[in-house]
Order: sequence, then structure tokens, then C-alpha cells
Amino acid sequence: MTGTVVVVGAGQGGFQAAASLRDEGYAGRILLVGEEPGLPYQRPPLSKAYLTGRADEASIRLRSASFFHERSIELVQDRATAIDRDAGQLHCASGARLAYDHLVLATGARNRSLPVPGAELDGVFYLRTLPDAEALRPRLAEARRAVVIGAGFIGLEFAAVASAMGLDVTVLEATSRPMSRAVSLPISAFFREAHEAAGIAMEFGSVAARILGEGSRAEAVETMDGREVPADLVLVGIGVVPNVELAAEAGLAIANGISVDEHLLTADPAISAIGDCASYPSAFAGGAATRLESVQNAVDQARSVAARIAGRPRPYRAIPWFWSDQGPLKLQIAGLAIPHETTILRGDPGSASFSVFCFDGPRLVGVESVNRAADHMIARRLLAVAGPGLTREEAADAGLDLRQRALELLGSS
Repeated sequence: MTGTVVVVGAGQGGFQAAASLRDEGYAGRILLVGEEPGLPYQRPPLSKAYLTGRADEASIRLRSASFFHERSIELVQDRATAIDRDAGQLHCASGARLAYDHLVLATGARNRSLPVPGAELDGVFYLRTLPDAEALRPRLAEARRAVVIGAGFIGLEFAAVASAMGLDVTVLEATSRPMSRAVSLPISAFFREAHEAAGIAMEFGSVAARILGEGSRAEAVETMDGREVPADLVLVGIGVVPNVELAAEAGLAIANGISVDEHLLTADPAISAIGDCASYPSAFAGGAATRLESVQNAVDQARSVAARIAGRPRPYRAIPWFWSDQGPLKLQIAGLAIPHETTILRGDPGSASFSVFCFDGPRLVGVESVNRAADHMIARRLLAVAGPGLTREEAADAGLDLRQRALELLGSS
């Protein structure tokens, strides 16, 4: 277990790949290449605790500098520009050429840009990186009116923070409901009502046409129907684009991400891809090519690749799970609930503590839980069952002990 592994991307997945290689006993050289200065850090707190000042840069670091030194993980601040597959080299913007025996692409994703006039005005922000959050935090503290374009996880997390800080907040969403691509109708309806009850204006079927401003400063968002929504701060959260250009230019297959097999290998046996940039055949999507944007997926894929490089290969079969903290509401999702045919409610949405069990035909495909962590953990067990699992009738039985039923099903599978 020697040679050189180069990991491109120092986010959660890239960091975990490097750390897990050492955990697996890999004795070779490890280089972790990232464009941003400083140590690798967590992204989820950026839209919540970091914006409010409850977290600082030190507290969101994944590990201290001593961790990398002690484990002989070399941090390389540089931008990867090309892969020479024949020579086994990664070319960097600095001119460096890093030789590899195995290359792990953990290049992540970037914010989708808002393609309208005025999007370049001062006061228009995106939120994905630490520099994004550092630029946004002082402006958030002085703003009075915010418009959020996009009612996905990031948009709603930010909207909840801004509203709690006293801003007038309006969310513009092109589709008919919040988080429409990620959650069931009952969850969408609950979060819409909860955010509106907190004073956040939610406008659906509303598309931004341009950002209006006086001089260089944003002052309002004009919608397609000609309305102007005043704003001295605009947060754009309309999704992300996977960073696949490096792989594509090297001749690797791309299909909504860098295409990999069940072992997270590209067609080149010396190159793997993980995390937000990778499209893999998910057992939880019937084997269909799937690209997931979650910390869990990035971490678990990194561990899987590290084990394979260290000589212990196993197909990637981790159960997908996600979370989103929106004000006092913690949404946790286990499995891939979209698409589904039937939903079954357990608990009372009026108490802000309930779960939605999603079935595709007779099969449980996902569970969405609000402020109900025990249900979420049980759901991950239920989704691990091989063969027939929890039925719709059992899910609808409020008297059924789900934990005990999960143990029974796992014991018989």
C-alpha cells in the first residue's frame, strides 16, 4: 500500500478521502489539493451559525493544522487545470505537475448563476464557500429587506436566519412549492406555513427577471410579471452545477456528473470520483445514475474509495440521508423519497414533530422527519432491510413500535 494518491478538492469529501486513507493503513504519499487558502472546513454551518456569529472560522475547521502534519497529509493550495492520464500527472495553475498513482476527484459543485440583468450589482450574494459567507455576514447585519431567489434548502435556511435577525424577507420561487425537487407535498406545505407564520413572505410561480439598482447597488428584484420587490440584499439560491470540466477535458465520461461505477471508479482505473461531482449507480434509485449533494454521501463515498485503494474493495451501498436546519425546525431525510406514490403521516404537524413515510408501490423509499430524530434513525434501519420491509399498513399503525419492527426486519433479512 504505497505510491502517491492525489485528491483534488479539499471540501468534506476530499478531506475525508485523505483522512480515511490513513485510517485504512495506507502508507504512501497523500496530497490534498484545494483552491481556497486555509484549512479544510465544514460548509453546512455557513448558512446558519456562521452568519449569526455563533460560529467562527476556527470552529468550522474539519481538523487543526497538527492533524495534517501528524498524518503526513500534504495540503497543496493550487488550482488543478488538467489531467495527463498517460503520464499520470495533475497539472496545476502554479505550473506544478503532481504525479499520481491514483487520482481522486472531489471537485464538488458551484452555485448556479442567476442569468438576469443586474445580477452583478453590489448586494447580490451567493452562499456556498467561506468567502461567500464572510462577504455576506456584515451586509446581513446592516440590511433591512432581503429577497431570496429560490426556495431550496440554502434559500430557506438563509431566509430563516435573516427573518430571525429582524429583516423583512421575501422568497421568490419559480415552482409551485418550497423544496419541490427534494421533499413530499406534506413537508412542502408544512414548511411553507411555518415560514409564513414567522413573517417570511413566500411567492410561488415567481421568476426573477432583473435586479434593479441605483448606481451599482441593488435596490429591488423585478419579476417576470413586472412587479418590483424592494431589497437591499439579494441571496441567490437556485441550485448548483457539478464541477466536471477537469474530468471532461481529460476524456472521462460525464452524465450529470463524472460517471463512475459501483466502486466509484471512472473508466480509467487510476481515477475515482466522489461527492457532489460524481454520478453513480444507486441501489436506492433502482441502479439509476444518481448524483447526490450531501455531506453524508461525500463522506461515505470517500471512505469507500479509501478502503478500495488500501486493498479492501466493496461496492458503495450507503443509505442516503440529508438534513436542513431552518430556524427551530430540523428536517431529516432518509432514503430517496423522490419520486414516490404514497405518503403516510406519523405524528402531528401541529406539534412541529412528525414524519412522512414515502412509498413507491409497496416499497418504503424514504422517510422525512421534522424535529423527530428517533424516527430518522429508525428509518435508516428500515431502509437497510433486504427484501420485503415495512408495509404501508404498518407505517399507518400509530401503535406500532417502529424501532422493534426495524429490529425484527433486520433480523430476518
